Amino acid sequence: MNACITPQDKARLIMEALPFIRQFHGKTIVIKYGGHAMVDETLKRQFAQNVLLLKYVGINPVIVHGGGPQIKDMLAKLNIQSEYRQGLRVTDDATMDVVEMVLVGKVNKQIVGLINQHGGRAVGLSGKDGLLLGARKLEMVLEHKDAPPEIIDLGNVGEVMSVNNALIRSLLAENFIPVIAPVGVDEHGQTYNINADSVAGAVAASLKAKRLLLLTDVAGVLDRDKRLIPSFTRLEAVEAIDNGTVTGGMIPKLKCCLEAVEHGVEKVQIIDGRVENSILLELFTDSGIGTEIVI
Repeated sequence: MNACITPQDKARLIMEALPFIRQFHGKTIVIKYGGHAMVDETLKRQFAQNVLLLKYVGINPVIVHGGGPQIKDMLAKLNIQSEYRQGLRVTDDATMDVVEMVLVGKVNKQIVGLINQHGGRAVGLSGKDGLLLGARKLEMVLEHKDAPPEIIDLGNVGEVMSVNNALIRSLLAENFIPVIAPVGVDEHGQTYNINADSVAGAVAASLKAKRLLLLTDVAGVLDRDKRLIPSFTRLEAVEAIDNGTVTGGMIPKLKCCLEAVEHGVEKVQIIDGRVENSILLELFTDSGIGTEIVI
């Protein structure tokens, strides 16, 4: 198939991307990196190359990463049981130690190394560095129609209260690519495990990013018949959560999207990270991929 693509075809493809490059030039794009794109070797390489291409055409990428599969594997090796509530991992002290070790000490450094290996200048950060992510314990309350509200203790699971965007902006000004692990800290030094989607949303909102991209292992937000929903307004997204169209791990994703657009991010896209060059397809083509959320 590639043999049929002529030099003229390649030139036309580049020219078709020009309006999008112009639109995003000098702007900040926050990318939440997770799922299959973090473990498949081809997709890992293409992710790094996509990020570098953004940088070379004058766009400022900021990476926030997850690490659920890697944490799960390490917990299994250490015979530590783990459970989820509403898409969030319950995190006791032992689990928190593993989360921090895996996210900050292993996954973050692997991503930084991957980007730098392909010619970038990435810098790894956790929420503790420069008090990047100020956090507090997340209080989860489930409402029931015929019973009192249920209060769920998630342990050392936190939510973002503040983002030190001066640190991020200083790195961007020196042409570094920040890579952020979703671990936060409160004023007492308590460490918290924070959902990576929520961190990405908070970082994007703080930076007033042009776009927030969430890489997932599904095509986007699906309806009850498993069909892709290409676009949501804020009100439609809230309704989809309330009526049960959106469930499980997609709930915190959609909530972080809502928070981002409500605080100045122009558009959020939930895209399929299993698709090759998904970042470029979303940003530099008319049709894009996945589900977009707009105000």
